[in-house]
Amino acid sequence: MRLLRSTDLALRVLMRLTVADETSPTTRQVAGDMDVPYTHAAKVVAELQHMGLLDARRGRGGGLSLTEKGRTASVGAVVRAFEGDGDVVDCEGAGQGVAPCPLNTGCRLRGALRGAQEAFYAALDPVTVQDIVVNPTAPLLLEIGRAPQPR
Repeated sequence: MRLLRSTDLALRVLMRLTVADETSPTTRQVAGDMDVPYTHAAKVVAELQHMGLLDARRGRGGGLSLTEKGRTASVGAVVRAFEGDGDVVDCEGAGQGVAPCPLNTGCRLRGALRGAQEAFYAALDPVTVQDIVVNPTAPLLLEIGRAPQPR
């Protein structure tokens, strides 16, 4: 299973904000730090704000900050929210101009893949955003976006 780019970015934004301490980076700064287009970062930040996981303040002194709900959020819940509850494979061919799979009515693969997907989420459910930023990750997150020091 491969996560959507928006899911990956959402997790990285939450991780980055977890170690932000007193600073409140802007969406533009986060986009630059993560090397993603601003518009993509803005959509992800808006969704995270809608979920109550971060606060975004505009204007001078504004920026992004993690809420307590964001700090304790389940990684599994965040991944589910961004990935949706769709099947791993599209047996119906819906919306792709592809004919439905001829095995659709008697295939057991779809159920096995659904079980694997649920096991994947279940493994992430007890893990919080705070859990995934402990050392050695925290110092690495703090270095993102900082210019290299001259030698």
